[in-house]
Amino acid sequence: MTDLSKSGEPERARPEAIKAVPVRHPGRWVATVVLLVLAAMFVHMLVTNKAFDWSFIVDNAFRPNIVEGVRTTVLLTVFAMVIGILLGAVLAVMRLSPNPLVSGTSWLYTWFFRAAPRLVLAILFGNMAILYAKVEFGLPFDAQLADLLGVDIDGTLFSINTRTFLTGFMAGLLALALSEAAYMAEIVRAGIMSVDPGQSEAAAALGMSRLRIMRRVVLPQAMRVIIPPTGNETIAMLKDTSLVAFVPVTNELFFRLQAVGNRTFHPFPMLVAAVGWYVAITSVLLVGQYFIERHFARGAAGQGDARQRGRLRVRGIGFGGGGGGAS
Repeated sequence: MTDLSKSGEPERARPEAIKAVPVRHPGRWVATVVLLVLAAMFVHMLVTNKAFDWSFIVDNAFRPNIVEGVRTTVLLTVFAMVIGILLGAVLAVMRLSPNPLVSGTSWLYTWFFRAAPRLVLAILFGNMAILYAKVEFGLPFDAQLADLLGVDIDGTLFSINTRTFLTGFMAGLLALALSEAAYMAEIVRAGIMSVDPGQSEAAAALGMSRLRIMRRVVLPQAMRVIIPPTGNETIAMLKDTSLVAFVPVTNELFFRLQAVGNRTFHPFPMLVAAVGWYVAITSVLLVGQYFIERHFARGAAGQGDARQRGRLRVRGIGFGGGGGGAS
């Protein structure tokens, strides 16, 4: 007999359980095998190829003079990035200024230093003494004007001997920092423009000054956009410090490793050592970048949910223990 339901209609048979078959991905397994084979071949090459001469690298890549070169490289990176970030922030604010002269000056600076290669700039600053042997700062009194007035006036407040001031380290630092400022100006400008203009308008309506609005309202929100490319620029700057070896900066990491290779007629192992040092320092910077990004990204993930809850509260829908429904 056919089972009848209470309504008198025959009861439908219950469907069978679905037998889910996982999707096959043979391409993934093939790619995995290929990558493992290539990795094994690479490791085998590192171990068996005598050109690497690992014992020579271990004996020479960690000597005190090389460690001093690492310190110089790190100092160059830190100083160049600090100067570049500060000057870049000023240039970004200038670029957003309604004054066409101020905005044009910022644009001209970024155009020039983004166009000039850093290696050329480093060598140019290293030879700046050819253009200016001495730079003087003071009052604009001319010697002929002083003779005409019958007075002996020296308007010079202080002077800088460029041959003494522009050492290899300073020349390389200025070249890297001024070039970096042009790139940081664009990064900071993009971060500032990413903030909703309504934030600044609301702060201005509360009577806050433009400087305080930038410092308290705009920049904290813009940091989420500024930090990731700034971390990339820091890593790029670490690698670009090797360019100052051509100024030359004799106590820089790459210069000293190259000197060891040339002196011992084993240049290739020292180039491998240089790669190892740069990879190690970059790895430390990547860890720092991760934690800084996570710090400034706090609350960003829940912004969409917060906005949705705010819209629902306006409509009269409560959440949690906060109360009521629609009125």
